[in-house]
Amino acid sequence: MKAAVVVFPGSNCDRDVLHALRDVAGIETSAVWHKETSLPENTALAVLPGGFSYGDYLRSGAMAARSPILDAVRDHASRGGLVLGICNGFQILTEAGLLPGALLSNSSLEFICSPCLLKVERTDTPFTNAYRTGTVVQFPIAHHEGLFFLPDEELKDLENHGQVVFRYASADGTTGAEFSPNGALNGIAGIVNREGNVLGLMPHPERASEDLLGCSDGLGMWNSIKSWMEGR
Repeated sequence: MKAAVVVFPGSNCDRDVLHALRDVAGIETSAVWHKETSLPENTALAVLPGGFSYGDYLRSGAMAARSPILDAVRDHASRGGLVLGICNGFQILTEAGLLPGALLSNSSLEFICSPCLLKVERTDTPFTNAYRTGTVVQFPIAHHEGLFFLPDEELKDLENHGQVVFRYASADGTTGAEFSPNGALNGIAGIVNREGNVLGLMPHPERASEDLLGCSDGLGMWNSIKSWMEGR
C-alpha cells in the first residue's frame, strides 16, 4: 500500500511530507499534481500538504478544493481510504466538505510561526494509534488562518461524537482557551470525520519527525499510518 502527496500551485510543505513518509517512515510515497484526475494505484493515504495553494486567493483552500484531483480524493475517502490534510490541507478539506467547520483568521490577526503543544485526545484512529491517549506532543504551527470555527450546535455535535483528535494544551496536558495560540474554539487543533479516516490538523507533524529538526514527536503519526497499512 502506498501514500500520495497532492501538490497544488503554492504548496510548500509537500517535500517535507514526502521526506517524512518515504525516507523517515519507509512508506512508498509519490507526488501527484493537482490537475490529475486519479490517485496512483494502491494508494492507501492521500495527503493534502501545507502551503498557500493558489496564493490563498478568495479564501485559504477555496480554489484548491475545486481542483480536479479532489474528486478522486473524495472517492478515496468514501471507500474508507485515509486522507490527511495539514495546515492549508486542513483548510482545503473544510472547503471541500470532507470535514466540518472553517479555519478563520487567528484571533491576533497575525501570522503565527512557533512550536506549540498538543494533547492527543484519541488514539483509536489510523493516524494516532502509536500514541497514548493524553500524551502531550510538540508540533510547530505556521499559519494566519488557523482559528477553527463551528456554530454552537454543530460544535457540540462534533464534541459529542468525539471527533476532536488534537487539542492545544499546556505541558501537563491541561486544555483551555488560554492555550490556543490562534483562538480556535475549544482549543481544537485537529479533527476527524465521523468515520475516522479523514484527519485535518493545523500543526505540522512533518516538521517534527526527526531529532535533527529538534523534535521527533510527529514520527508517531507516520508510524501510526504505517501500522494501519500493514494491518490491512
